[in-house]
Amino acid sequence: MGKARGFTRMVASALTVLAAISLAACEGQVPKPDMTNDEASTGQVKEQPDLTEAQEKRIRTGILETLDKANEAKDPSGLAGRVTGPALDVRTSELNIAKATDKLDPKTTIPKEMTQVVIPTDASWPRSVFTITTTTEDQQSKRLLVMTQESAHSNYQLWAVTRLFQGAKLPKFAVPRIGSQMGKPQDKGLVATPQEAVDRYADLLQSGDASKYADSFASDFFRQDLNKLSQTVQEGMERNKGTQTQTFTPVKDRIAVMRSSDGGDLVVAQINSEWTRQAGEGRDSKPASDAEKALFGDGQVTSTMKVTYVNVLAFYVPPAGSGQQIAAVGAERQPIKVEAL
Repeated sequence: MGKARGFTRMVASALTVLAAISLAACEGQVPKPDMTNDEASTGQVKEQPDLTEAQEKRIRTGILETLDKANEAKDPSGLAGRVTGPALDVRTSELNIAKATDKLDPKTTIPKEMTQVVIPTDASWPRSVFTITTTTEDQQSKRLLVMTQESAHSNYQLWAVTRLFQGAKLPKFAVPRIGSQMGKPQDKGLVATPQEAVDRYADLLQSGDASKYADSFASDFFRQDLNKLSQTVQEGMERNKGTQTQTFTPVKDRIAVMRSSDGGDLVVAQINSEWTRQAGEGRDSKPASDAEKALFGDGQVTSTMKVTYVNVLAFYVPPAGSGQQIAAVGAERQPIKVEAL
């Protein structure tokens, strides 16, 4: 019994470290907006941006007010209409955990001020606005927000949030009054299409250095911390003759792409994962963190536990011929379901 408690504490400690990914203040470096787009080459703007900065601020403020109310109530039911996609999955889980623990995770904080906004010029829908916030008051990293509008008659909704990594370099974008062009999952002229980049990163998470795509990606904090966690848990599993497996699956159609002035794409996408832990030697497999305990509730433990995660990743996919690797620049990872098998 003592060994089981010790192993659970070890896993919980490792999970806490992973949850703190990118909380340092000296995170992603946001370059100055590029003012040499069409305006510099022709003196004219071919397409007008879909929003003004003032409109983006009103949209973002309205969304954050909705989040604040849901946070205060510790109730995700009020998110409908202003939050969607992976952001809805993640925030719903965070609020359910907060309701059970009476404490909201600090990583849920989204600063109200921004350092850069990337506004699209596309005439069709759906549309996405990429906004980079300031650091939080307690010096957590900047957030990259993706807000989407499905149709001309619908409101913008918060679609994704990622925390930028320490030292991550973001590409350049045109100033808001010029606007940027949205990309597509199958964009050509890059070292890989955005969808290929997401699929290959999932394979890299699954296979590690054995992945045939390992050399295509720069090292990043998300993989480093996830590998450390896996190794720590594996050591405990081997001592107790248990096993663990993790599977990573890209979620089709949950991808947003913005073309940069550098010729590359900034991509935000969802990759789901399932982490199955089977205790050995007749032991029960129990939730390994406060978040897992809250999601599991009063469930009956067995020898096997499966935890489902939503992973939201932000990548820079450089142009073909640049000699650059694909780089993950931000991430968010959240358990959304815990079940005994």
